[in-house]
Amino acid sequence: MRLLTAAQMRELDQRTIEAMGIPGIVLMENAGRTTYQILRQEFPELDDPVVVLAGRGNNGGDGFVVARYLANAGREVIVLLLAERDQVQGDARINLDILEQLSVLVYEITSEEELREQVPLLQSAGLLIDALLGTGLASEVRGLYRLAIDILNAMLAPVLAIDIPSGLSADTGQPQGAAVVADVTVTYGWPKLGQILPPGRDLVGRLWQVDISIPPSLAEISGVTLADPAQLRLALPHRRRDSHKGNFGHLLVVAGSVGKTGAATLTGEGALRVGAGLVTVGIPASLNAILEMKLTEAMTMPLAEAEGVAALGRRALEEIAAAVPGKTALAVGPGLGTHHETVTLVRELVRRSTLPLVVDADGLNALAHDVESVFASQAPIVLTPHPGEMSRILKCSTKEVQDNRLYVALEVAEKTGAVVVLKGAQSIVADPNGRAMINTTGNPALAQGGSGDVLTGMIGGFLAQKVDPFQAACLAVYLHGLTADVLAASHGTCGILAGELLLELPEVINAFALGNLPKTEEQPCYRLVIS
Repeated sequence: MRLLTAAQMRELDQRTIEAMGIPGIVLMENAGRTTYQILRQEFPELDDPVVVLAGRGNNGGDGFVVARYLANAGREVIVLLLAERDQVQGDARINLDILEQLSVLVYEITSEEELREQVPLLQSAGLLIDALLGTGLASEVRGLYRLAIDILNAMLAPVLAIDIPSGLSADTGQPQGAAVVADVTVTYGWPKLGQILPPGRDLVGRLWQVDISIPPSLAEISGVTLADPAQLRLALPHRRRDSHKGNFGHLLVVAGSVGKTGAATLTGEGALRVGAGLVTVGIPASLNAILEMKLTEAMTMPLAEAEGVAALGRRALEEIAAAVPGKTALAVGPGLGTHHETVTLVRELVRRSTLPLVVDADGLNALAHDVESVFASQAPIVLTPHPGEMSRILKCSTKEVQDNRLYVALEVAEKTGAVVVLKGAQSIVADPNGRAMINTTGNPALAQGGSGDVLTGMIGGFLAQKVDPFQAACLAVYLHGLTADVLAASHGTCGILAGELLLELPEVINAFALGNLPKTEEQPCYRLVIS
C-alpha cells in the first residue's frame, strides 16, 4: 500500500485530469458519492440532522456532493459555508449551485460571532461532516477555521472527515495548530502519510481509502509504503527439506561489556530464532566464561580488551578480521559500552567491513561523531537508531526527530548510503534510494530493555541468510512487532520480557510463512479499510 504526500496527491489529480482526460468534476462526484456510501454504512441508524461544515475549496466541494446525496435520500442536511458564496469557484461552485437548486439550506458564515450562533444547531446534529480544509494545508490554522475546529472537537455527535481531518498535516501527521479529531475519515485515491504517522493516525478514526478513478499506476510516484505482509512474506528465506546449517549463513556478533552480557546474548539468540545457521558472539575476553553460560546454541569468541577494563580494545580489530572468513554477516554494537578504544574499534570495523552489517546501540554512539565511517564502508549497512541515537547522529533535538520521523530517516539513509531503521511507535525503514516502509506492528510491550537487541539479532540473522538489507530490515521490524502483538493479546503490554519475544518468535514466523497472521489486538494504524 503506497502512501502519498499532499504534493504527490495534487500531481496525481492533475495528471488524471490533464493526461487521462477525466474531468475534475467527475473526480469530485466520485469522491462525494463514495463518501456518502460509507457514511450510510458507518451510521446506518442516523435519524438526526446532518450538518456539513464546508470551506470554499475542493474539500468543501466534496462536502457539497455528500450533502446532495443526503438530500436526495430524504435526509435533513444543512451546510455551514465558512466563506462567502462568491469565493467558491470551479467544480466546487457547480456543486454549491446544485444544492441551492435542491433548496438545501446553506448558511454563509463569515465571522466568529456568526459561527458561535450556530453552536445550538451543531449540538442538535446526529452527524457532523468536516469538509473545511483538505490535504493542501501548509500553514497554521487561525481565525474562523481554528474556531470551527475547536467547536467540532467539543461536540458529542460523531465526525466524518472528508479526505483528511481539517488542520492535520498530510505530510507529517502533526496538527497545524489544531486539527479535527474524527471518528471516520474517507480519503481519496491513497492514504496520506499524515494519516498513518503518529499522532495523525489517532485523529483519523476509522480510515477508509476509496477509489475515485485515479489510475493505480500513477501512485508509483511514491516510494513510501505501509507494511504489506504478503510482500514481506516473499522475502522469507526458503528452507528446503534437504537444507543444513551451512545453507543459512553465519553471523558474527560483536557486543557486550561489563553489566551488558545480556545484550550480546539476546542479539545472538535473535539471529538464531530467525533461522541463521550459525552464530558466533565476540565479547571481551574476561566476560567470555559468562557468555558461555548464557549461550548454549551460539559459539563465543573471546576478544582483546582495552587495558584495565572489560571492554573491547583496539587490538580486537585484527582478531575480528581473522574471524571474518566463512561468515556471511556482522552485527555490531549491543552493550559494547563507550570506552575510547571501543569507539575507535567500531569506527575502524565499520570502515573495513566487507560483510553486510547491522549497527546498533553503542555502535551507533561510536559513529555519531564519525559518520564518515559509514560512507567509507564497502559493505551494505543497516543502522538501527532509536530517536535519541538519531538525534546524536544529526546533532538535533529528539523532538525534531520525532516530529519528522519519516523525513529524518530518509535524510540519513540518503546521506550515509545505509538502510536506516528509525525505531519507535511505527518504526520506519528507509533506504538511500528514497524507499521507505512504515511498520504496522508493535505496541508498548516493546518498551523494555533488551527488545532492541533482539531486533538487531533478527536483522543480522536475515542478513546472514543473504536477504537484501532493506528487505531484511523490513521483515525483522514487522515480525518483531507482530510477536509483541501476539504476546500483548494474551498477556497485556506490561512486563513482557525480551526473552519472551525469543520464545514466541518461531511460532509467529511459522504462522506468518503459511499466511496465517496470528490473532492480535487491533492497533490504531490497522483501521485502514480499502473500499
